[in-house]
Amino acid sequence: MFVDTAKVSLKAGKGGDGAVSFRHEIYIPKGGPDGGDGGKGGDIIFRADKDTNTLIDFRFIPILEAENGKNGSGQRSTGRSGKNLIVDVPVGTCVYKLEREEYPRSRSIFSDGENTERALPVTTGKSERSENDGYSRVQIADLNTDGAEVVIAKGGSGGFGNAHFKSSTRQTPKIAEVGEPGEEFEAELELKTVADVGLVGLPNAGKSTFLSVVSNAKPEIADYPFTTITPNLGVATIDDQDILIADIPGLIEGASEGKGLGHDFLRHVDRTAVLLHLVDIYNDDAGEAYQAIRNELEKYHDLKNRPEVVALTKCEGVDEDIIKMQTASILAKNPDAKIFTISSQAHQGIIELLRELLAKVIEKREEYPRSRSIFSDGENTERPSPVTTGARERSENDGYSRVSDNNIPTISLNPNTLKDTWKVEKLDDGKFLVTGEKIEKFARKTDLNNYASLNRLRDIMKKLGIRAELTSQGAEPDSIITIAGKEFTLVEDY
Repeated sequence: MFVDTAKVSLKAGKGGDGAVSFRHEIYIPKGGPDGGDGGKGGDIIFRADKDTNTLIDFRFIPILEAENGKNGSGQRSTGRSGKNLIVDVPVGTCVYKLEREEYPRSRSIFSDGENTERALPVTTGKSERSENDGYSRVQIADLNTDGAEVVIAKGGSGGFGNAHFKSSTRQTPKIAEVGEPGEEFEAELELKTVADVGLVGLPNAGKSTFLSVVSNAKPEIADYPFTTITPNLGVATIDDQDILIADIPGLIEGASEGKGLGHDFLRHVDRTAVLLHLVDIYNDDAGEAYQAIRNELEKYHDLKNRPEVVALTKCEGVDEDIIKMQTASILAKNPDAKIFTISSQAHQGIIELLRELLAKVIEKREEYPRSRSIFSDGENTERPSPVTTGARERSENDGYSRVSDNNIPTISLNPNTLKDTWKVEKLDDGKFLVTGEKIEKFARKTDLNNYASLNRLRDIMKKLGIRAELTSQGAEPDSIITIAGKEFTLVEDY
């Protein structure tokens, strides 16, 4: 069974709690604090594996959880870190994080079963509507090479034990942090076939037969439409070079809007470098058949502009006049089309067609050479060149990064500086909501049942200027402050 979409719930491991402990040994008075730190929670890591072909396993295991970190203990013993959960997925898997929309749009289903709202092709890093009502999705990973690994959900960091807080002015700290929760969210997995050449065309255009002839693939072949219901991959060798070819199940008019199997087929065309458009010579009008598929490709992620080769199939024994007529019909729709006439059964024109495909694949590969760039995350990694508009690069000014959009430089704070920012908002119920990456991290690791830990959080708020902002917005000593889901009063003993 071929499964190319799945939804899973991910829960990374929680960090272990730090320990409050003091050294107690004979003849050693006032031994001091020796509470150890908690261990880090395990990450959930997805790894692309060429030997994994479908996402069917996620249908039976819809919840993935990594191991929690262990708590710290006395004698400065650090808790053991939780084991990472490594999950193998097929090469070509995209991972999307599902996020609930604050004001979801309604969805109507009519008597013809057609859904009025459709999911759009997802662009990396951009939020788009999901097929689930009330959700949008953001692409967080694209595992398109064998062995690639991506941390999908990060485990929480362990809390510090009281030994960490010892200082010259704080000899006996009773403060210990709780472990930070790991990331937890729902994700949608989508498998997009990775191939050099994608075969497209109407049902029964001869795609499976062509693939079986030029490669070692054994797709199902029959004389009725929609024989192929799952994508098939095959490797064709020409002039001692290999081309990976994907047989995409037949498309119909309206596929880009979800008709037939719609996006289930089109998503597999999205990655191919070159399209081989097969048109049955026995169509009443080859140009109309060709244009019908071109229209669907144009509507779905603008695939119409992908490099393309056209082949009239089943041409064995066909009169030359019919071939000329059908060729002219296609050229009337696209004067730039390069058209081959082939017969997979009779092995006519196959070599010439494969050489043309190889040339276009090589040209496409050379179009985007890989270059090395240092980005704002500090990594010195290979990135496709030219750099995509909007990519964030490191500026010479350490406190800032530069975003290039249409060659106009824009100055913005870099990620490290943004971590220290915060925002205070007074809610309708009189509570005060404080948001910000750094302060929320401190709040998540604060044990509200430990007065010393809670007062430490209040001191941090004061140093960051949050307390002053709360006071300016009308906060009283007994006002309720909410940070990262935790609530407490502004001042102790209220």
